[in-house]
Amino acid sequence: MDWDFIGKVLLIAGGCIIVLGLIFLFADRIPFLGKLPGDIFIEKGRFSFYFPIMTCILASAVLSLILGLVLWLLHR
Repeated sequence: MDWDFIGKVLLIAGGCIIVLGLIFLFADRIPFLGKLPGDIFIEKGRFSFYFPIMTCILASAVLSLILGLVLWLLHR
């Protein structure tokens, strides 16, 4: 296996971990996260149910684009 390839993978993995850590750190300060139209919130008495379906779809699309870009850069 080529050492350059392993170095690229480790750098990209480290960068992804840093970005993910920053997202978790500042998630409560992102104004639209979890409050998109289509997110399901049901509250009845002491019971509440929340399912952020549109937030999940948006996160999936963004992560797919990022992963596609990373794989494209690694393949070059």
